[in-house]
Amino acid sequence: MNIKEAKQEIANTLRAYLTRDELGGYLIPTIRQRPILLMGPPGIGKTQIMEQIAAETGVGLVSYTITHHTRQSAMGLPFIRQRTYGGLERSVTEYTMSEILASVHELMERTGIREGILFLDEINCVSETLAPMMLQFLQCKTFGNQLLPEGWMIVAAGNPPEYNKSVRDFDVVTLDRVKRIDVTEDFGVWKEYAYRRGLHGAVISYLDIKKENFYQVETSVDGLQFATARGWEDLSELMQVYERLGIPVTREVIGQYIQLPRIARDFAGYLALYYKYQRTYHVEEILRGTYPAATASELRSAPFDERLSVMGLMMSRLSEAARKVRMQDQLTQSLHGDLLQFRERIGAEAPDAVLQDLTHRLQAEAKRRKDAGQESRELRALTARRIQALDSCRHALAERSGSPMDAVRPLLQTEVDERKALAEEASGLFDHAFSFLEAVFGPSQELVIFVTEITAGYDTSWFVEAFGCDAYFRHNKELMFDSARSRIRSEIEAARSAEQAP
Repeated sequence: MNIKEAKQEIANTLRAYLTRDELGGYLIPTIRQRPILLMGPPGIGKTQIMEQIAAETGVGLVSYTITHHTRQSAMGLPFIRQRTYGGLERSVTEYTMSEILASVHELMERTGIREGILFLDEINCVSETLAPMMLQFLQCKTFGNQLLPEGWMIVAAGNPPEYNKSVRDFDVVTLDRVKRIDVTEDFGVWKEYAYRRGLHGAVISYLDIKKENFYQVETSVDGLQFATARGWEDLSELMQVYERLGIPVTREVIGQYIQLPRIARDFAGYLALYYKYQRTYHVEEILRGTYPAATASELRSAPFDERLSVMGLMMSRLSEAARKVRMQDQLTQSLHGDLLQFRERIGAEAPDAVLQDLTHRLQAEAKRRKDAGQESRELRALTARRIQALDSCRHALAERSGSPMDAVRPLLQTEVDERKALAEEASGLFDHAFSFLEAVFGPSQELVIFVTEITAGYDTSWFVEAFGCDAYFRHNKELMFDSARSRIRSEIEAARSAEQAP
């Protein structure tokens, strides 16, 4: 299955394991709650989906790369304890608590979260001395005589042997006690994630054209050479910062992340063309409706790959604009809730104290999410902006006399006005994009591709649903009509063929 399907299956398993009966016990007894063994190529997002599941379900997450541990750190250190058996005092070896289990207990103490996921990466690459302990842990959920707390699900991840020479095979006894999920790379699923994360448009459009280069592992005289999903994402992050700083993204830089030379060279060549298309086709001017007349005729006569690249540039810009609107929309909704609380409490409490308390609660919740492994970049940014806005409200209270609500209401209105302005700007970009493509291509496969990309993009699809786009809905309706018509024709042809068959 792909990583998206694996994520859903793990989330379903967690939900099943944590479901309780009428008496408060788990419906599936702890002894029957099999650890999940997630096997798949490196760099396809196994760790990321753990973080997403924890954030979306509200459980805790403790992550370890098990190859970083020795037998002592995983199991604990031995010490001598005196015990009495049959009236005789004996010296008995016991162990301090495992660092891994201690981390679970520490998270529970810091956050108050009693249930969660213990994620152990590279489980089949442990050292020879640690291997028996890890097999015991998967089978019995114990290190030595110490048990993993109730309510914690084990997810162990590993790479198949073709990707790592250090892997160890599990025996049947162990495999018969785990729930195994095999994951394969899938560009379509990764593309959804890439849009959601705001990855660089050049990376997304290049891989859309060269899907076969998304994930490759080859053996050469120089050893393993590879291009992975993790490599593309990390390269994208660097490219975006380099562009902001005015630092060129060279072939050597690309090769530091995409460690398969022929793909790195190919992407470097594409990136040069991508930057050239930005200049040649005046993408920002296209989306503002002020492009030179020659731009349309140049694109009309361009090769298909070049057309796709230009549409990729346009999609990247539309996604960026839609994302700004969505983030601003989240901010205004959150601040609206904050100010409703403020209004309800100022009759009984000092206004400044209320704002301070709201700020402290946001800070405490952010710390709790971070400690629990539930924090996302987007949520962190939203929380920071809410705290900043509440600080502005406190300054407004100090500088203005009169009603506290009259002092803080204009700040919320400022954010609402910003949301309206960003939405109007984005709507204009969408309208001009469709107008340009209609003028250049008319009803064509290019427009079908463009509509499909908007539908697939997390931010763009959210925007057209929230704020509308007449051209999108018109073309999407035509696309669905054409798809239905093609399906009906296929069914009729199939029925005719069946009738004519002897």
